[in-house]
Amino acid sequence: MVGLGLVAAVLAVVLRHNRPEMAMFLSIAVGIIIFAALIGKIGSVLDVLRELSSRANLSMIYLGTILKIVGIAYIADFGAQICRDAGEGAVASKIEFAAKILVLVLAVPIVLAVLNSLIRVVP
Repeated sequence: MVGLGLVAAVLAVVLRHNRPEMAMFLSIAVGIIIFAALIGKIGSVLDVLRELSSRANLSMIYLGTILKIVGIAYIADFGAQICRDAGEGAVASKIEFAAKILVLVLAVPIVLAVLNSLIRVVP
């Protein structure tokens, strides 16, 4: 993965002088290829997390929410990096801001569940 990334980076630098749009497409394509190659590894991690949550008697709803939060963070970071590569730093900042708001919205039920558990434990 590192080798592919380095080769793509060198090619993007060379292309950026003559064909900047091709350099951007190359960056996007390599990012998608690397992500697709790692999908199998993500599936393995999900299986381990499901097993651990069932052992700990955690609701799968909370695990699903946490996985959504992680997914939002990764996708937003990927999108923001692509925008920065294209010279659109302002758009990248907006993507990151939107992701933070979405994470906050998704985290509220988990925070409430933790607080409810604490209230039950502490009289």
